[in-house]
Formats: sequence, structure tokens, C-alpha cells
Amino acid sequence: MSKIVIFFTVLMFFSSPSYPLPLQFSKENFQNQVPKIYNWKVIRVVDGDTLEIANDFLPQELKLFIRVKGIDTPEKEARAQCKKERMLGQKATEFTSKIIAEAQKNKHAINFSEIKWDKYGGRIIAKVTINKVDLGQKLIDHGLARVYNGEKKKSWCN
Repeated sequence: MSKIVIFFTVLMFFSSPSYPLPLQFSKENFQNQVPKIYNWKVIRVVDGDTLEIANDFLPQELKLFIRVKGIDTPEKEARAQCKKERMLGQKATEFTSKIIAEAQKNKHAINFSEIKWDKYGGRIIAKVTINKVDLGQKLIDHGLARVYNGEKKKSWCN
């Protein structure tokens, strides 16, 4: 009996018109939220669109990788489908490595936002910005990446 009384008391308290619910879920509330920005340390550029970040919160053998959101860069080395892709993949990796190294040398913030797990759960997808410049867009502008949003990837060999 006492559980029922407590339940109805709590129900009445939160449904009372004079006391709004503590958290209102609406489209406007989500649109007006400021996105969280993270400043993880990049410890390695894996390829043109993948970075390894430092993590002090996981065992050392577990690594965290960031895939740059919204782009696809060519593969390098054995994963490349042709010589053209291999060369472009190497250029994309060198380009990203240079940008990250310069940012770290000059103590510019490397920011990660709009984060989520990739479709396989092994990497984090994030928008990467350096001094408010979008790394993905910079790669696209230099012909080293294409817009990519999860669809079947197009060949770099054509």
C-alpha cells in the first residue's frame, strides 16, 4: 500500500502544471545545444583520414582511432587497389601528417566534435578541426579525399 501512495505522490508532483518536468525533450532543445568539443592528443596518423589518439583511460594495448567525418581518402600500401590509389593514399597520409605535426609544433588546438562510433564499432567518427579549419574539407580541397557518408565507396583507380 505504501508503495502505491509513494508512486502516486511522485506522479502527481511531476505532472503538476505548476512544476515543469526537470528535462523537456523537444526538437528545439536538441538544435540549440552547443556541441561538445574534445581536445585529444594525436599520437599517430594512420592514413589520410584516420588518426590514433592518446587515451589514459584504457589499458595500454587498447588503441583508439578517429576517422575524419564525411570523407574518404585513398588507401595506401597493400590495401590500395592500384598504383594510382597507392600514390594518392601516400600523399593524403603525408598531407594529414604535416598538418597535424605543424598544429602540434605551434600548439594549435586539434578539436574533435560531432563524435559517434563508426558502423563497425571499432573507430570513432568525428569532425576534426585545427584552428577552426575543417581537416576533411582541406583534404577534399587538395584533391586527396572525397565526400563520404557511409555509402559504397567509389574506386580511386578510374
